[in-house]
Amino acid sequence: MAYETIQVEPLTPRIGAEISGVDLSQPLGNQTFQEIHDALMDHLVVFFRDQEMTIEQHKDFGRLFGELHIHPGSPPPHGHPEVLVIHADENSKYVAGGNWHSDVTCDEEPPMGSVLHIHEIPEPGGDTLFASMYAAYDALSDTMKAFLDPLTAIHDGEHVYRGRYADRGVDDTGKDYPNAEHPVIRTHPVTGRKGIFVNTAFTTRIKQVTRRESDALMAYLCEHATRPEFQCRFHWRPNSVAFWDNRCVQHHAMWDYYPQVRSGLRVTIKGDRPF
Repeated sequence: MAYETIQVEPLTPRIGAEISGVDLSQPLGNQTFQEIHDALMDHLVVFFRDQEMTIEQHKDFGRLFGELHIHPGSPPPHGHPEVLVIHADENSKYVAGGNWHSDVTCDEEPPMGSVLHIHEIPEPGGDTLFASMYAAYDALSDTMKAFLDPLTAIHDGEHVYRGRYADRGVDDTGKDYPNAEHPVIRTHPVTGRKGIFVNTAFTTRIKQVTRRESDALMAYLCEHATRPEFQCRFHWRPNSVAFWDNRCVQHHAMWDYYPQVRSGLRVTIKGDRPF
């Protein structure tokens, strides 16, 4: 694809591209917005370097792509309910995104995308891996595709979020976390392409088979979906931004830098019901 206002450099043939020639802190013209959107559709996750954004500018950029999502569990910065704090240091017992997943798939309408702005990084370490669920689906046999296409799976936030934010002052006693049923194979509403839509974080079982069959099938799909040839890897620098499409991407934040600090903010864009 030819771009007029931005430069797009693919990271791998299947997923990932770095975009330059744009300042995300400034209002985007219609052509630039459309080209960033098109690059995201083509490459599934796009990256920007040297972006100095305020929290309001960060939110403004996210809102160009849709209404912002409010996380069901994580406490936001004061006055910014749409913002998720991403922070790990020597006191952390876990990190956000520490296993392969798509964001908040336990919602009835999981997020369309996420925009992460990292301010402070360890050196070295702290990379994020991204995997194409299109590529994972395309690599399945026709027989497996036909078997999986009509199946649905249960996605649950209870075991992920319950008590997780107690050290940040959250008492979730009596709180109900989202639970939803989604197709195992999802069709992207823009591209029309199919991708695997189960993950190790939120998906608890495949509904139409026995528990043992579900466990075996989930183990296979989650291993298959994250094969190295479906991935790209992003090395953060201060003020880097990653924007990924949750409808066709899984990601994994490497926690290989303890006790160093990795810190930033994320806005998440509301999505629609998977089909």
